[in-house]
Amino acid sequence: NDITSINRIKKFIKNKNFIDILFNNNEIKKCDKLHNKASCYAKRFAAKEAFSKAIGTGISKGLSFNEVIVYNIKSGKPYIKLLGKTKKVVVKILKKKKFNIFLSLSDDKQFAIATVVISIWVEKL
Repeated sequence: NDITSINRIKKFIKNKNFIDILFNNNEIKKCDKLHNKASCYAKRFAAKEAFSKAIGTGISKGLSFNEVIVYNIKSGKPYIKLLGKTKKVVVKILKKKKFNIFLSLSDDKQFAIATVVISIWVEKL
């Protein structure tokens, strides 16, 4: 789980470097076209933090936030996709190539919250 202040993110997203370090181009395009872009960015930031906690490393050990990407399917349900070095690091940490990442996002006025659950495929003996 992670909770993030939307007002804090609103201040940070004025800095292009902050955005480029933490978010993928697809996330930037999605959030920038919305009226409440700070909420969009805050939910994605919370998701990345919650993911790093679920992996057990925090944002270290080779994870890059701009390679942990939050997408939404047509119905709006969010999901996380991993890219590049981050995907390789996660496979190494989990010691499995097959795993599912479940994501829930929510926001209310001042805060955005994310919950991430990682399900590892266990092979039968």
